[in-house]
Amino acid sequence: MAHSLKLPHWIARLRAALFATLILVLAACESTEPLNPDSSTPGDAAGEDPAASPEVASAAFAGGIPFGTFRQPTSAFGSRFNGAHRNIAPYALVSELRAIKARGGKVVLMFAGNERHYKVGGHFSITKWKARVNRFRGVNFSSYINDGTIIGHYMIDEPNDRHNWGGRPISPAVLEEMARYSKQLWPKMPTIVRVQPDYLGSNHRHLDAAWAQYLHRRGNAGDYIRKMVSSAQKRRLGLIVGLNVIGGGPHGRRMTASEVKSWGSTLLGSSYPCAFISWQYNAGYLSPNSMKDAMSALRRKAQSRGFKSCRGS
Repeated sequence: MAHSLKLPHWIARLRAALFATLILVLAACESTEPLNPDSSTPGDAAGEDPAASPEVASAAFAGGIPFGTFRQPTSAFGSRFNGAHRNIAPYALVSELRAIKARGGKVVLMFAGNERHYKVGGHFSITKWKARVNRFRGVNFSSYINDGTIIGHYMIDEPNDRHNWGGRPISPAVLEEMARYSKQLWPKMPTIVRVQPDYLGSNHRHLDAAWAQYLHRRGNAGDYIRKMVSSAQKRRLGLIVGLNVIGGGPHGRRMTASEVKSWGSTLLGSSYPCAFISWQYNAGYLSPNSMKDAMSALRRKAQSRGFKSCRGS
């Protein structure tokens, strides 16, 4: 007489639950939909290489001067933005540059990263800064320097602000030594600091470009750009300009679309700047049609300018 084996009810229920869980796991493994399409790091470095995506057509740089924002994801390069400032890890650098180039973009690169990595006792340490830059020595990205995909090496932010550096601003002489070190590693890559040219010395040999970011509290935009261009020319330096769209409006508020268009157009009225890069990318801020129209208008003005290197004369 044949006997059938009967499992206790609790074991049967456990087996059914485990089987259902296994089915869900297998289904998830089959899915190609990302859990959160916005969770990748800026530039899609944590996800698929955008240059390899079939919907991204290879596009040549459309001319003019690069126009874009800080912290701009690679997916945002295209018809409206073709320039950016980026901080990319060494392991992702080449793939990101390939993707940016495929979208017709150019980029200012920060190698040292956050200032906390090159401070000692709250003060700037050039030894630590060099160690941070040295992380990129083994990465072969020279072709992107040679073809202009890389606008330049953004060596440091606001060296003149004593509050950033424990009460001790970084002198123009130290900035020149940083530029000399960068040129020792990558002779053809322009060197850039984000500080107004009137802070810098008059005899830089290795430092190539300064940075002038307009805010409402800096007065009339026309007077501002004329002063910045004059200061850069006297020092034989290139000049990158832009707007602080997030906190540069009256009373520190965000700039309106009309302010962005008006003040940006004034800055682009000068033919001297080599790039126009603003602080900073924010998808929500940039999404209204009025802001898209303002940025597109500035892109057209930037594209009408003659392309130039940010290397000092």
